[in-house]
Amino acid sequence: MNGAETLVHTLIDGNVDVCFTNPGTSEMHFVAALDRIEGMRCVLGLHETVVTGAADGYYRIADKPAATLLHLGPGLANGLANLHNARKARSGIVNIVGDHAVEHLKLDAPLTSDIDAIAGSMSHWVRSTPSVGEVAADGKEAIRQANARPGRISTLVLPANVAWTVVPEGKGSGKQLPTASSGHAQHDFDRIVKAMRDDPQPTLLLLGDRALRAASTELAGRIAAATGAEVRAEFYFARLERGAGRLVIPRIPYAIDPAMALLQRFKRIVLVNAKAPVAFFAYPDKPGRLTAPGCEFLTLSTVEDDPRLALSALCEALGATAAAPAGIARAEAHAPVSGALTSETIGRTIAATLPENAIVVDEAVTTGWGFDGLTATAAPHDWLTGCGGSIGFALPTAVGAAIAAPGRRVLALEGDGSGMYSLQALWTMARENLDVTVLIFVNRAYSILRRELAAVGAGAPGVRATDMLSLDRPDLDWSCLAKGMGVAAIRVGDAEALHGALARSYATSGPTLIEAIL
Repeated sequence: MNGAETLVHTLIDGNVDVCFTNPGTSEMHFVAALDRIEGMRCVLGLHETVVTGAADGYYRIADKPAATLLHLGPGLANGLANLHNARKARSGIVNIVGDHAVEHLKLDAPLTSDIDAIAGSMSHWVRSTPSVGEVAADGKEAIRQANARPGRISTLVLPANVAWTVVPEGKGSGKQLPTASSGHAQHDFDRIVKAMRDDPQPTLLLLGDRALRAASTELAGRIAAATGAEVRAEFYFARLERGAGRLVIPRIPYAIDPAMALLQRFKRIVLVNAKAPVAFFAYPDKPGRLTAPGCEFLTLSTVEDDPRLALSALCEALGATAAAPAGIARAEAHAPVSGALTSETIGRTIAATLPENAIVVDEAVTTGWGFDGLTATAAPHDWLTGCGGSIGFALPTAVGAAIAAPGRRVLALEGDGSGMYSLQALWTMARENLDVTVLIFVNRAYSILRRELAAVGAGAPGVRATDMLSLDRPDLDWSCLAKGMGVAAIRVGDAEALHGALARSYATSGPTLIEAIL
């Protein structure tokens, strides 16, 4: 058995059984090993940003890491944007990156690069395996790192000669390494109990990360009902379980002014797997921190902790265990809406048609900022957002989510500009026959940047600025782009047509793209 085969066996034995791939010459022995060894699902992406984004989406739904297979330093570099998003989402990923044979590195061939430096910018753990006898142990450590709480990005560099060399007898197993586990640390627990029980100051429970799963949000709702505290979610989150029967958790607004208007009234914020709110960017004459001066921050749990255990303990300490959760979304019959496509009519149409247990991947940007409240009473579903701000997130993440949850419909909400960063994901959706509905919002502009131009005080856009923020000359034809990659597509221009197109896509196996002309 050679080094590549040893690593494949190590991954499968470590419950890493999906590999998103974009290999090259240096990875061919690993490709051959994947071909010979049963147990690993291999999913090809036509660009590395699809591969890394899919691994992010897979982890968010499966709660376990997938592997990626990337070609040398440039291939890894192509995937860094979505590794950044995955890191901010705290997704665990095991990157396998091929490298030249050690002796070949001395020749400075064209693809030679500093892989450790490239990997280190977006990885928590990087290791270049120096010899075939260490492959198994390094592979196990990469898996252990990815399975930590919170999830971590681990990158294992596999030189070609290590991959093709036969493992000496007795050197193939490596020691078994324990997986990191999370529990409930005390942090500011006693101070939180005393403050919420004895001091009636306005209090916000700010939830993030795994505190946004339904088992935790229900507990937060009980605490809110018993104490009068308000519950909010961070604006960006890896996964929020929401919809009818679950707690309605509004997000902190993205824009500074409405965020400050909301947060300035709270004298105390209890952080539950969340961070103190800050502005996404710096703006002239506006603060970076959005909370009131002197606001008290108390930590109930961090991302290393189990928020359900922390909230359960707080619920019991406050005598809120029997309280009916405040703010549970009631199931509603959503009547079809009509008229032009606007943020409101689109949001209401999504709410009316969304299948139960769907997964929504949201990169709708400006079109989607109103969807939060409009879809709160839709059928129960998971909502995923881009946590790192690097665009081109939704389509690859939808691929990974669909691989992780066969049988659940995935709805990807995507802007036309953002979608162009990773449109190759459509090909993977078609190839794997994934149940993904892609809804593209076509406004032929980087609308978010037009708003930001005004927000930073840069003045009204002139001819050249407008040209840099517009997506025309020529217009993007998303229906043709989708069909060229094997995905059925339809163009809609009003709410009635969108309702019908969504309903048909949900009833049809495989991927569909809906081009919504705004």
